[in-house]
Amino acid sequence: MQPPLENESSVLGFTLSGLNETMENRYVFFSLTALFYPLMVLCNLIVIFTIISQNTLHEPMYVFICNLCINTLYGTAGFYPKFMYDLLADDHVISYVGCMIQIFVIYSSVLCDLSTLTVMAYDRYVAICRPLEYHAIMTNQRVLEWIIFCWMTPFFCMSVLIVLTARLTLCGSTIEKLYCEIWAVAKLSCFSTTLNNVFGYIVIMGYFGHAVLIYCSYIQLIRMCIKSIEVRHKFMQTCVPHLLSLFIVAIALFFDVLYSRYGSKNVPQGVRNFMALEFLLITPILNPLIYGLNLSTIRQHVIRLFSKKQVGISE
Repeated sequence: MQPPLENESSVLGFTLSGLNETMENRYVFFSLTALFYPLMVLCNLIVIFTIISQNTLHEPMYVFICNLCINTLYGTAGFYPKFMYDLLADDHVISYVGCMIQIFVIYSSVLCDLSTLTVMAYDRYVAICRPLEYHAIMTNQRVLEWIIFCWMTPFFCMSVLIVLTARLTLCGSTIEKLYCEIWAVAKLSCFSTTLNNVFGYIVIMGYFGHAVLIYCSYIQLIRMCIKSIEVRHKFMQTCVPHLLSLFIVAIALFFDVLYSRYGSKNVPQGVRNFMALEFLLITPILNPLIYGLNLSTIRQHVIRLFSKKQVGISE
């Protein structure tokens, strides 16, 4: 029988050490965050409100964009309030339960982003490659089913990972990031995390399948673009923003996972923080701007919406 480890303990909370080397500039970071976070929330709310309030935008593509923005608000709410509090606090601690909730919210949001972008790729494939069948395939019931899929699959995956992590006996309580992260907690385990790793790789492979579906959709779309100038115009208008969003999310998630699993402590703290924050910093503000400014239908409705408000105020 293996003797118990001397430093084995019941961890009730964690210390987040990601801010330790940047606390001298914490008021600058707090001011920037206090400006950025409300702006990001406002941009996403404008797109959400515009799509919901305009009947002409109640089409599958716009519903998926709305879902993308709602998910952004959900995911960033799991990080920014706590981050802003930590910038003003001397001790950067989080309870065990709070840490598990933060992990669940942030990473289920990232997975929901990937699922939403995947169904958006299929939607664009049907709209451009099979236009006559579009309304028969993309029914309201089908769209609702896919929205549920986009949320329930990440919720299931993260619930299992949280349960597997909660069973671990931890021998440490310091997480070297700005927020709680599933692999960082698993690294504190006193014993083997093989089961966590196996399920983690299953999740990664499942979402790699999403990437394959996106790839297949765009191969067909590019073939259609070569044959038709009209299709090429539609592709540039609706698919390029989608590809840009997908590229940003994929790169940000890739660097986060890569660093979390194989990162070196020799990397400067500022670089590590940027890698950790990329998908919480860049994607949330770019998505509403990409779709709100690039898609003429949404842009026109937003301009009209604000024009009506200005007229109402002047009267």
